[in-house]
Amino acid sequence: MNRKPHVAVVGATGAVGLEMIKTLEKRNFPVGKLTLLASARSVGKKLKFRGRDIPVQELKKDSFGGIDIALFSAGGSISKEYAPIAAQAGCVVIDNSSAFRMDDKVPLVIPEINAADIKWHKGIIANPNCTTAIALMALYPLHAAFNCKRIFASSYQAVSGTGAKAIAELERQVDQIVKKQPVTREVYPHQIAFNVLPHVDSFLPTGYTKEEMKMENEGRKIMHHPAFRASVTCVRVPVYRAHSVAISAEFEKPATVEAALAVLKKAPGLDVIDNPAKCEYPLPLYQSDKYNCAVGRLRKDCALENGLCFWVAGDQLLKGAALNAVQIAEELMK
Repeated sequence: MNRKPHVAVVGATGAVGLEMIKTLEKRNFPVGKLTLLASARSVGKKLKFRGRDIPVQELKKDSFGGIDIALFSAGGSISKEYAPIAAQAGCVVIDNSSAFRMDDKVPLVIPEINAADIKWHKGIIANPNCTTAIALMALYPLHAAFNCKRIFASSYQAVSGTGAKAIAELERQVDQIVKKQPVTREVYPHQIAFNVLPHVDSFLPTGYTKEEMKMENEGRKIMHHPAFRASVTCVRVPVYRAHSVAISAEFEKPATVEAALAVLKKAPGLDVIDNPAKCEYPLPLYQSDKYNCAVGRLRKDCALENGLCFWVAGDQLLKGAALNAVQIAEELMK
């Protein structure tokens, strides 16, 4: 690939698109030229990259001529329509939507776990679901050491995972409650301020939500572990940024806390924050804007054979989306 590739960000004005632009700059990705694409209503906006104002252009079917890498973050329907067009134009698409994750012909990649899968791409590479990515950053190193059979997990997902309107809704509701005004809602089916909603994504006939099933389905593909099982409850919490996940994992091999900590301390992209005596454990507040995820509260699970419990937190706009996409692009450059 061109040593200084022409890069496009599709959905450049959205929360993840803006993080992609920032991450390309912060990580000194060797961008030769940057093209910013979005819907017609964003045309005319200018976004900063390396001190220069770059105008946003309208996403069209002929937008991809001469582009080497396109980072997509514009939703599944846009990806389904435009990613194959971009790939046909000779561009490598790194897609942040769920459109291609479970497609057998598309690699689903977390570079710290399965970077080698990038080699068999046919023009499209998928980014995993944000909660799955954060959970697997801590689970996979333990699986590699002790062979994970199954997990039970609950997520604590920030409102920014839903988008800018959800952040505004939480801010507005807090303000309304403080001023003793009626609480209004537009984004979520119930008030999110001072509340938690056991409902992320749409419900399936089984009673699980789509988000809850992603952990098992995507986990199997990323870890190359077709027998992996996950029972998950995904919960939206009144936190602005960064997701957390509580995991109880059962392993084939006996796993002591000491052995597990030794494994986790060597894991790439992961910090161990585990000192309960000093109230030190991962917090979404402090993981916001950080590239690494963090794991802590590690203990023997008292209900599972060869089980461990742990808590992992990470910035879902970064490791769960923009950072992971840029890391995939970095692997392409190698």
